[in-house]
Amino acid sequence: MDFGPDRFEAPVSRDAGDSFEEFVRGRSAYLFQLALLLTGQKQEDAEDLLQVALERAWRRRGLRYRHGSPEPYVRQILVNASIDRWRRLRRRGEGPLQDSGPSPLAADPAGVVARRDLLMRSLALLPPRQRAVLVLRYWEDLSEAEVAAMMGCSVGTVKSQASRGLARLRELAGVPASKAAGHAEEGDSHD
Repeated sequence: MDFGPDRFEAPVSRDAGDSFEEFVRGRSAYLFQLALLLTGQKQEDAEDLLQVALERAWRRRGLRYRHGSPEPYVRQILVNASIDRWRRLRRRGEGPLQDSGPSPLAADPAGVVARRDLLMRSLALLPPRQRAVLVLRYWEDLSEAEVAAMMGCSVGTVKSQASRGLARLRELAGVPASKAAGHAEEGDSHD
């Protein structure tokens, strides 16, 4: 017994199916990268998410896409399906963690990555001389005299550029001046 076309499928011409297959062949790598980002770099989840999105778009392939390409539509499906997945996972009850006894807390690699990213972006905003002084002084661990010799300037210039550069980095990182003063008093024995 035939009840007519599936309510989710749009009527399709043969060339619409071919063009959708071409779209999938040409853009699947990009869409997979997007799915990876949406799932937090979990490959299996990204594959499932992309498969769901392409399947949903395939069922509606006979519809005219607003921009002439199914890509914006598929991207929107990916985002919506990712949000739906997140909501579904969130509804599951949380269980208590098993206590394995006293042990040191694991380091937070995300925090380290975020701080390093902030540092790199902040360094890029500094004037070239301040950036050079800070990199040579603190990254390369050179003394003030070595930095001065390398840059062809006085030790006083190195000190002032380092001071201004560090102040600007603290400002960009949102470190209050009172907290920064505490670090300076603890001893800047980097020499």
